[in-house]
Amino acid sequence: MKVAVVILNWNGKTLLEKFLPAVMAHSENASIHVVDNASEDDSVQFLRENYPSVQVIVNDTNGGFAKGYNDGLKHVDADIFCLLNSDVEVTANWLEPVMEVFKTRPEAAIVQPKILDLKRPEYFEYAGAAGGFIDRLGYPFCRGRIFQALEKDLGQYNDIKEVFWATGACMFIKSEVFRNLGGFDEDYFAHQEEIDLCWRAKNQGHQVLYVGHSHVFHLGGSTLKNMDPKKTYLNFRNSLYSITKNLPGKVAFRIIFMRLLLDGIAGMRFVLQLKFGHCLAILRAHLSFYSNFRKLYKKREKAKFLLKYYSATSIVWSHFVHQVKRFNILVKD
Repeated sequence: MKVAVVILNWNGKTLLEKFLPAVMAHSENASIHVVDNASEDDSVQFLRENYPSVQVIVNDTNGGFAKGYNDGLKHVDADIFCLLNSDVEVTANWLEPVMEVFKTRPEAAIVQPKILDLKRPEYFEYAGAAGGFIDRLGYPFCRGRIFQALEKDLGQYNDIKEVFWATGACMFIKSEVFRNLGGFDEDYFAHQEEIDLCWRAKNQGHQVLYVGHSHVFHLGGSTLKNMDPKKTYLNFRNSLYSITKNLPGKVAFRIIFMRLLLDGIAGMRFVLQLKFGHCLAILRAHLSFYSNFRKLYKKREKAKFLLKYYSATSIVWSHFVHQVKRFNILVKD
């Protein structure tokens, strides 16, 4: 199978300088592509002068993660796309275990490796950890990460396991599946578009797998910090988008109502913490959701829906009330 490692770049010359050498060194059996999202720095010039073997694709505009990849991948010919963040440090032998899964498990459509924290290598990293799940209310969590609580990597997730979603920080996907799904939903712009993509894939009967025998290190927060109000806005809004699109009508409306109430509580908590920007971000997220609801609802017309999509009832209750901080306590593997 032809594998293409595709890195989306936006004003990330310093990240390319730091992380691209390892990608080049440890990806001998893959073609390397950088999709530039209309950068204003000299990223493209740097690549062309220093990495002539890297195929550079230049987008006309910065359409965010979703549109950036959708536009760029139109120009990439491969059986497997590896979507790799520009702030990920890959390791020796990172591709082989993943490709072995694709070869031996034809039902696998999307795969992610173990994601560890570059700053604290003994810990899992927030964006993906050891594979993603959602609870009954649509809140995402991971093996190795529940909200901001990160587990140490003690080998507890050195396995191959079906998960609900794979992180966009390092996601392998069959090109045929990506194109049949229509790529990422560009209305998301950035954040949680990979959850929506995986949810749609699962609704069509595809498998999403985690492969713990491959690992990479993620810096994280290179575009938006975890506590940036814009990230709060995108996460709250896009989570409502996914629920609307990917659940049966009655279930979706019930969960949306509950989520709006919980979002209100989260907003009040931000006010008590004097984080007024985050409270405003939640309000903006709701207004955007209301204004786009009809458009989102139309996207359900051809959807099939999973009867069981969640792995826990409420991670909000479990984490903030019962202080659950480990996946294996929340969900029995």
